[in-house]
Amino acid sequence: MAGGLLLLLCAGAALLSVKAQDVYEELPENFKIGVDLALEQLNSHAWVHHHFRFLRSVGKSEIESGFGVKYIYHHFYLKPTRCSKRTTESSAERCPFRNDRPVMDCGVCYKTAADQIESPPKPYVHCIQKPRLTEEMKTTRLEHCKKMSYNSGAPTLLAVSTG
Repeated sequence: MAGGLLLLLCAGAALLSVKAQDVYEELPENFKIGVDLALEQLNSHAWVHHHFRFLRSVGKSEIESGFGVKYIYHHFYLKPTRCSKRTTESSAERCPFRNDRPVMDCGVCYKTAADQIESPPKPYVHCIQKPRLTEEMKTTRLEHCKKMSYNSGAPTLLAVSTG
C-alpha cells in the first residue's frame, strides 16, 4: 500500500514538472524571449547554483506601435530546480522543482521588431526572490517600464493587460 502511494506521488510530481514546461511552451514567442533573457541574466550570477525554470505568468501586456514594433511587459515567476545551472536546455525539462527555495519574481520589459529584441531602449530585467520584493521595488519596476514606452511615443505599456 505504501509503495503504491509513493508511486502515485512520484507520478504526480513528474506530471506537474511536465505541465510547468508546457506553460512555457504555450507562451507567445514575444514573451518567451523575455523569459529567456531573465534566465540568461540570472544564470550569469556566481551566487546562482541551480537551474531555474518558468513557473507561470503573473501579468503581461503587449502594445503594438506600428511597423511590426511591439513593447512587451511580462511579470512572471521562475522556480529553482534540483539541477545544476549548467544543465543543458534539452535535459532541463526533466529537472524537478525544489520546494525548499522561494520563487524568483521577475519583471521584464523590452521593445521587439520582427520578434527580436531591439535596442534602444535597452531591455529591462528585474528578478528577485519573491519574499524580498518590496512595494517600492514593484513601483520602480513598473515606472521604468512605463518610461520605456513613453519615450518612444507609444501608448503606456501597462495600460493593456492580456494575462
